[in-house]
Amino acid sequence: MPQYVYQFAEGSKDQKDLLGGKGANLAEMTNLGLPVPPGFTISTEACRVYLTTGKEPDGLAEEVSKHLAALEERMGKRLGDPKDPLLVSVRSGAKFSMPGMMDTVLNVGLNDKSVNGLAAKAGDERFAWDSYRRLLQMYGKTVLGIDGGRFEERLEKAKDAKGVESDVDLDDDDLRQLVAEFNDVIRAESGRDFPQDPREQLDLASRAVFDSWNTERARLYRRQERIPEDLGTAVNIVTMVFGNMGPDSGTGVAFTRDPATGEQGVYGDYLPNAQGEDVVAGIRNTLSLSELEQQDKTSYDQLLEIMSTLERHYRDLCDIEFTIERGKLWMLQTRVGKRTPAAAFRIAGQLIDEGLIGEDEALSRVSGDQLAMLLFPQFDPRADRQLIGRGMAASPGAAVGKAVFESHRAAEWADRGEDVILVRRETNPDDLRGMVASKGILTSRGGKTSHAAVVARGMGRTCVVGAEALQVDHTARQFSTRDGVRVSEGDVISIDGSTGEVFLGAVPVVPSAVVEVLQGGEPSGISGTDAEVVGAVRRLMAHADSRRRLGVRANADTPEDAQRARTLGARGIGLCRTEHMFLGDRRKIVERLILATTDEERTSALDALLPLQRQDFTEIFAAMDGYPVTVRLLDPPLHEFLPDLTELSVRVGVAEATGQPDEDAATLLTEVQRLHEQNPMLGLRGVRLGLVVPGLFTLQVRAIAQAAATLIQSGRDPKPEIMVPLVAAVQELETIRETAAATVAEVANETDVELAFPIGTMIELPRACVTAGQIAEAADFFSFGTNDLTQTVWGFSRDDVEASFFSEYLEAGIFGVSPFESLDVDGVGRLVSMAVDEGRQARTDIKLGICGEHGGDPDSIHFFDSVGLDYVSCSPFRVPIARLEAGRSAVAVGGAGSSDSR
Repeated sequence: MPQYVYQFAEGSKDQKDLLGGKGANLAEMTNLGLPVPPGFTISTEACRVYLTTGKEPDGLAEEVSKHLAALEERMGKRLGDPKDPLLVSVRSGAKFSMPGMMDTVLNVGLNDKSVNGLAAKAGDERFAWDSYRRLLQMYGKTVLGIDGGRFEERLEKAKDAKGVESDVDLDDDDLRQLVAEFNDVIRAESGRDFPQDPREQLDLASRAVFDSWNTERARLYRRQERIPEDLGTAVNIVTMVFGNMGPDSGTGVAFTRDPATGEQGVYGDYLPNAQGEDVVAGIRNTLSLSELEQQDKTSYDQLLEIMSTLERHYRDLCDIEFTIERGKLWMLQTRVGKRTPAAAFRIAGQLIDEGLIGEDEALSRVSGDQLAMLLFPQFDPRADRQLIGRGMAASPGAAVGKAVFESHRAAEWADRGEDVILVRRETNPDDLRGMVASKGILTSRGGKTSHAAVVARGMGRTCVVGAEALQVDHTARQFSTRDGVRVSEGDVISIDGSTGEVFLGAVPVVPSAVVEVLQGGEPSGISGTDAEVVGAVRRLMAHADSRRRLGVRANADTPEDAQRARTLGARGIGLCRTEHMFLGDRRKIVERLILATTDEERTSALDALLPLQRQDFTEIFAAMDGYPVTVRLLDPPLHEFLPDLTELSVRVGVAEATGQPDEDAATLLTEVQRLHEQNPMLGLRGVRLGLVVPGLFTLQVRAIAQAAATLIQSGRDPKPEIMVPLVAAVQELETIRETAAATVAEVANETDVELAFPIGTMIELPRACVTAGQIAEAADFFSFGTNDLTQTVWGFSRDDVEASFFSEYLEAGIFGVSPFESLDVDGVGRLVSMAVDEGRQARTDIKLGICGEHGGDPDSIHFFDSVGLDYVSCSPFRVPIARLEAGRSAVAVGGAGSSDSR
């Protein structure tokens, strides 16, 4: 028979899987000899059985009886005894902290008889009846599912009748009356009386804690924090100690350091004559711990000594809950405390200096998500603001500007010195000029992998997408909210890309000093806490770089992005998208190339594009001189370079209807109709485009080779790599490779410069993954395009699914997180791992990287490191995050860096 119940002395802080965080830490404090009320823990294994089968596991009731009897013997009391009752609390406690998400019931064991025994034993009628009304209130809400407002209404009426503001001003007669009223509420709402059997109270309260694992708020919290659904919670049965026994009693919360700043000192709140739930409920104003020193110096000094003991023992910031019962201090809980990103880095640095942890441990204590919050400007938390909408936080930062609703107008306003926010229902490639010009981007549609989100992250622009409550009217150049707020062109708005919030008016912005440090600068005008945070970031980033095996490159399409990525620590470009180079004025030339019907027309278009492409590559190679630049040959479907079919059809139809036929437009319409595809993302794009449109890829390869030759002649060290997109069969790659190699050789002969470039492919189709061994025979490198690979593995169109049904999938627990946000390890990851193994078996020297959005996701980076990729590539502003997480991954597996492209 498995064991499901454990005394506190049987456990330790390392048994959170079994005992939950609270139970494990109560056990640890017990074994440290700290004053912990005696008790026992029902394990998470029991909860999992209950959640799976709908009933408690066999033997659990007997185990609880055995441990309860031992507790009664130790305390010299029986649960709910009419004369001298033992009372217990029933508390939740999962492996991962979920503050306020699950349920607790205090004072279990009180009933209509034992309340009198408690009053007599304590010599305090008011205390006993206050404890009883608390039990009825918690039990009714938690165990019986009664609306808590029903109890609050009666409590407020009692205070109003008495003419007092606080419940501590109600006397024992008032509380007796409240108990009677609460019993009436329970009877009316549940159809039964409050159970007078103490053991029934205990069993039903324990079951309610199990059930609270699946409350809506708990499930939502787990999704947000990426906590697995199947862990379950432990139940802790703890002897009650009372903070509501008068002015020499109370309850409080303390932190061994300031969780907001990391400042060393004594931080926390204390509430006299109260029970634990009162502090977090905010029913009365709390006192600072310094005021506790004035009231009860003995308990205060003991608390400080215990805080010091716990911080040295846990080697981290500790969050502590305590109760004082008539001058006796009791420890009710401790855990490693949550903290702000700035505090996380500062505390990690402090603990190194104090000799409590080493640099590897410090690196494991911070995260890429925390670093991201420090990299972007943020709104001043002290400033007033008017929230008018909320969407998805697509790209971090804080942006303030005038609302502009058209891309070309955003660029025009920016050119004359205006700060603008581009507001669209959704964006497309034609909006790029306005997106570049804007301080931030706001859309009412789309998800985290929509065009707006992906482009904004790549540029480091603040972006909020999917703000569905905003009704955007491009024609009227305004948007309105459901609350009736109307924002017209030129009105100032503020958007927070870290929270998804949209504010009316200008909210003050605080810049980031951390970015300046990561770019090698020395920020001026900072001191104290800020300087210590910046120093800790610099220190831990240097250690991460020294430990990581994974190289870090950037996705960059312009020399400005390439230079920015380099200053942030990128050692190469893992994805240079050439399609962005063909937008704007060049789009018409590409259109001419695609629609060409003669060799002369085709050659004319290619000749016009060649010098433009050559200059593009020259500038990017120069910005990343000495480091590899992986150029992806043209990838997008044809329709992105052709006139819109619907608009062109209308134009031709109107011309014919008015008797003024437009023959050029009609001819163009015929060609567009001929090339039109029902599903262009799975149509004529990538390598297929290069094979079907003569000269297109040759043009690009020639431009790459000529740019490299020019730079080599000037003493520079360009290192281009040519990447062929959307390959599904080795024959496709072999054909393009042969032509590309011949073109590079031609340029080498023409310029008398030795040229040899790696030629590889993006692995972004399932077939490419399962035939990776064949493809590797023709490839010098693989770069996994996990955006499209995720689409094709799942059968998703990422531009559609996030907005249409992802919320339902997340709600139902089908996803823990969007597979476009963090890699689907079980599906997509398995294919990546398979391709890595087959590729390396076929060619041991093949270079392997990843250039999808997942290259900047912390969890995904750890996976890529584990399967042996050589580098990750991400947007420039996520390069520091990738560097940090690559170091953390190496520390987690005990490795050290050796990648030649780190």
